[in-house]
Amino acid sequence: MHTLWICLFIVLGLLAAVFGLGCLLAAISMRIQRQSLQEAWSWQAAHYDLSWYGPLEKEDYQVKSYDGYALHVELLRNPKPTDRYVLISHGYTDNRYGALKYAKNYLDFGFHVLIYDLRGHGENEKTFCTYSVREGRDLDALVRDSRARYPDARLFGLHGESLGAATSIASLKYDPPVDFVVSDCGFSEIKSVLQVGMRAMHLPAGLVNLASPCAKLLYGYSYRQMRPIESLPGTKLPILFLHGAKDDFILPAHAEAMHRAAADHSELHLIPEAPHAISCLTDPPLYRQYQEDFLARHHFLNEKMKL
Repeated sequence: MHTLWICLFIVLGLLAAVFGLGCLLAAISMRIQRQSLQEAWSWQAAHYDLSWYGPLEKEDYQVKSYDGYALHVELLRNPKPTDRYVLISHGYTDNRYGALKYAKNYLDFGFHVLIYDLRGHGENEKTFCTYSVREGRDLDALVRDSRARYPDARLFGLHGESLGAATSIASLKYDPPVDFVVSDCGFSEIKSVLQVGMRAMHLPAGLVNLASPCAKLLYGYSYRQMRPIESLPGTKLPILFLHGAKDDFILPAHAEAMHRAAADHSELHLIPEAPHAISCLTDPPLYRQYQEDFLARHHFLNEKMKL
């Protein structure tokens, strides 16, 4: 009987350790180690020219999302009158200044540009990340607010990077009133991305399966819910998928899978030699050409508006 009790305690101890490990991994994966605005600005300024930003007319405001959560938004007004708008979503840990690397092209193409801090990022209240689930609903709320706030918007597009790209795709589930999406290095589902992270930490990738139910228990969301690709079947929106060919964090296979899911309404281009989330800086002329060709092909580009 004494031996039985010892075995029982050992089993219970192992179960508690496994559960604790799962909760720890879930907490690590859902926590946002966000950058400050100054940190993000410093990185941008060190990697490309931002001299165009200062003279722009800007408008800062907050938008309440579907659950009352406040999102910080900034409008970059095009110097020329236009009825075109694009809303850019930044990547994980970044903030609205991380969207500036894409803003200049859209200004040149004749768009007003909206940038914002994703939930839990930038100046927003701290919270955990759900990898496109809550974030997709936030973006839908932002689009609808923008449509009401700027009734002159005849054309409205989305552009996202990494988490922002996944968020842009996930928002399509709610049928937001947008005309196109540009998705740069987004994930089709988060589970395999976290597995890459596990391997990078020299941990078994299978631990993701342990962390997922713990994430559900602790935060109310499992990794199985974080699948932007499920928002694509049935959509008829033009979608441009861009992805770095050398991206070893979110593999190009994610873009390829979403391109297939979006059927003949999308196109996919890989940027040679580009790692994760800097395709537009790796080959700026090629990146810009893909954007411009896509917008022109769908009659979203007004040649007279180009600066």
